[in-house]
Amino acid sequence: MNTSAKMILVLTLITMLSGGLLSSWDGFTAPKIEQYRLEQLRLAIGDVLPTHDDYDKVQADGMTFYVGKDSNSTVGVAFQAVGNGFQGEIRMMVGMTPDFTEITGLSVLEQIETPGLGTKIVEDPTNKSDPHWFTNQFEGVQPEPKIVALKNQKPSDDNEI
Repeated sequence: MNTSAKMILVLTLITMLSGGLLSSWDGFTAPKIEQYRLEQLRLAIGDVLPTHDDYDKVQADGMTFYVGKDSNSTVGVAFQAVGNGFQGEIRMMVGMTPDFTEITGLSVLEQIETPGLGTKIVEDPTNKSDPHWFTNQFEGVQPEPKIVALKNQKPSDDNEI
């Protein structure tokens, strides 16, 4: 057997072994990752909805809504929103009043932004007084009329951040 054939055989065996190990590792970790994501989703629903006893999962128009209930009255509705960030998608849980007139909370579920810069949307360690200032600024904001982003000034209206 010549040198090229030996090299191809060795590389093929290494590739098959590596692929098999990665496949088995994925089978081992996938359920744990899914369980962690569901736990984070549950916690995010609790964070963005007003005080509630339980919530119902409702499918409508191709979306999933989580309707928060408190002694048989609806206190809020939560849903996932996805938008583009600088590095990739940002997946958030948004809480709204039952009539969708006011945001009750916002929680970032997934993001892959630049560490120390874009990741401040989750927690800003440089802001000691309010490390969650980014998501907190959305509480009480009214989506109608259109939400307006201000730079270097305090919001003065209910639709400004």
